[in-house]
Amino acid sequence: MSRIYVFRDHKVMLDQDLAELYGVTTGNLNKAVKRNIKRFPEDFMFQLSEDELKNLIFQNGTSSWGGTKKD
Repeated sequence: MSRIYVFRDHKVMLDQDLAELYGVTTGNLNKAVKRNIKRFPEDFMFQLSEDELKNLIFQNGTSSWGGTKKD
């Protein structure tokens, strides 16, 4: 299954997939990005809306989502 998705007309990867790729935890990946945010383009990162997340789960046919939801 591809780990590249299209949202808001951009090809994106989820933080959990990038973390796995780099062999770090999702939390540590996000902390590193936030600590160094000036090194990244303004549109480097965004959070999916609740509807976008539901759509992603539906597209993948996932009955048990292993991700986390931030409020």
